[in-house]
Amino acid sequence: MTLTKPSSPSKFGTVLRVTSGNFMEMFDFFLFGFYATYISKTFFPSGDEFASLMLTFMTFGAGFLMRPLGAILLGAYVDRVGRRKGLIVTLALMAAGTMLIAFVPGFASIGYLAPFLVLTGRLLQGFSAGVELGGVSVYLAEMATPGNKGFYVSWQSASQQVAIIFAAALGYALNVWLTPLQIGSWGWRIPFFIGCMIVPVLFMIRRSLQETEEFLARKHRPNVSEIYRSMLENWKLIIAGMMLVSMTTVSFYLITIYTPTFGKSVLKLSTADSLIVTLCIGLSNFIWLPLMGALSDRIGRRPILIFFTLLTILTAYPAMRWLVSDPGFSKMLMVELWLSFLYASYNGAMVVALAEVMPVSVRTAGFSLAYSLATAIFGGFTPAIATGLIELTGDKGVPGLWMTFAAVCGLIATLVLYRNKGAYERYPQASIAG
Repeated sequence: MTLTKPSSPSKFGTVLRVTSGNFMEMFDFFLFGFYATYISKTFFPSGDEFASLMLTFMTFGAGFLMRPLGAILLGAYVDRVGRRKGLIVTLALMAAGTMLIAFVPGFASIGYLAPFLVLTGRLLQGFSAGVELGGVSVYLAEMATPGNKGFYVSWQSASQQVAIIFAAALGYALNVWLTPLQIGSWGWRIPFFIGCMIVPVLFMIRRSLQETEEFLARKHRPNVSEIYRSMLENWKLIIAGMMLVSMTTVSFYLITIYTPTFGKSVLKLSTADSLIVTLCIGLSNFIWLPLMGALSDRIGRRPILIFFTLLTILTAYPAMRWLVSDPGFSKMLMVELWLSFLYASYNGAMVVALAEVMPVSVRTAGFSLAYSLATAIFGGFTPAIATGLIELTGDKGVPGLWMTFAAVCGLIATLVLYRNKGAYERYPQASIAG
């Protein structure tokens, strides 16, 4: 079928359409992390609360192991057939996983089939998410106006913050309307049901997407074998990209997905306090991400990436130690907003930088694989790693060291990717492929 050049819809409308699936992805992921204690009791009952929680977080992390596979298979599909069709497929897969988690009966009703079906839902979500973020980022990069690519691409991450805000506000409302017993028994499913009801609306929004002009203008669209060959040839670039993303994935899942559990289980704060902190984090991220994306358009990606990895290395663990020394709502809010500033400032420049370094012919697959590997190895298991490190060391501030380690990886990757500083912006691949 011949693709025709699209008309020119408003940029705002296009950004809204393309990021709609991102909203769904993060809405579901946040819900799973926030309601982890209830999910653990429903699907992974155990006499040991720590063991149940760890099983839940390991199931949460298992979805991220599917991301690299989704990046390779679906990424090649998107690079071959187009951004629009691929983003519709990812939304459909994501919706299927969400419905499984929402409707599966508990362990008490169907035994071991319950955790198996929940795991299947997470694997479907992970497979879809493996290319969702990459597909959205590449689409935004290709439709951006000249000189504003960082600003446009930053809305990929900003849309996720809207999901965090919505989910946290919904959780707060449920906390007010229902008793803890009701939430633990059935109330925690309500947000997942709402997510299922949102799916048809998002599907209609995304179907109205048009293909990017840059993709339509390409003379040659590589077949699957050519895409895989190019990815193998650029393996160093993908590894460097994975390390670049590690700072983003660890910090994001630490301050959003893990924060409610950290506040309730470790700091012994109320559910309401943890939700308010999480909502404020979403607002903070939403503000800083486009601002820093726009700043990276003016001063370059490299200065921002280096400065904020160094600032994270110097302050993440001391900030967490200060918080746990005398925990309270105000201190938790201040520390988490500081970590939010570090994350959003770095990520505002990082996502567009990753899109720029990937060869055009495999841009979606390469971006998605680098991002998915980072999420699978570093970010996705951050709640489980943080929980395990606290149990192992007895240091409640040790999650800050995990974030510090990720920042070191991000700094090394930045120095490698931008070592040929003068040529990089003009020839993105020159610094590592040459």
